[in-house]
Amino acid sequence: MKKRRLFAGIIMAAVLSSTAFVPSFAAEATAEVVSDSGFTYVHDPRVNSKAMKDIIVNPKAVYGYSPDPLSVRLGKFAAYDWSDPAIVEKSKQERVAYHIKNDRLVDVVKAMNAEGKSVEEVAREVSRLRNVIRLEAYEGDQEKLASVLKSNLETYGNEAGPTPEYLYAKYGSWEKVLESAFSANCGMDACLGLYDAMYERNLMTGEISEALPVTYTIEPGDYLAKIAEKYYGSKKYWTKIAEANNVSNPNVVYKGQVVIIPLN
Repeated sequence: MKKRRLFAGIIMAAVLSSTAFVPSFAAEATAEVVSDSGFTYVHDPRVNSKAMKDIIVNPKAVYGYSPDPLSVRLGKFAAYDWSDPAIVEKSKQERVAYHIKNDRLVDVVKAMNAEGKSVEEVAREVSRLRNVIRLEAYEGDQEKLASVLKSNLETYGNEAGPTPEYLYAKYGSWEKVLESAFSANCGMDACLGLYDAMYERNLMTGEISEALPVTYTIEPGDYLAKIAEKYYGSKKYWTKIAEANNVSNPNVVYKGQVVIIPLN
């Protein structure tokens, strides 16, 4: 019974859609980011620390965001022209297809659960299929596929992607490995105009981590103008951060220092 309850919870998190509204304070408490194209989100990605690990505000981008060049997960996509509607639309459709293909994982979990398979067995199979689905997304772009294969090999020691053993070492249990298979990078969704559409799904799979006030932890090489560019799309707004944190010298911040990012 315990195993069935576990799988039922994971399946529900994976298959529930936006028909069940989950309220968000993000839209009410922050000033919206508007791209040069006039696009804006209902849910503010800047409130989501997991999204902002991988993206920056970019007013020139079609949807107001682009990958952060310093991101481990999305940095390799930063060089693309995120202001080109045709390029972004093509990537968006590929992303939508990727999300749809992920629904195959739900069917696998249901079938293996019905067969009485263990959590480990299901987690291993779902992890393998998740890698297959990720690579299928690049079938029409050999250059991008080669880049992803190279990145996978460097990161995981396996061209296909993270192995079950790698994931178990990372998450500490097969249950968490299985849960992680249903997550998707919400930062990429923000770059492709899908953040609102995928919001409820990402919320239920743990990809949304919202908190106000928004804070940022200083890393080596950071300064206020650089942080302002990430959150506002322009270095000139460094004064907003300085005033919110009583910083007199914008170039003097320290590793580990936590600063508030005002979004209104």
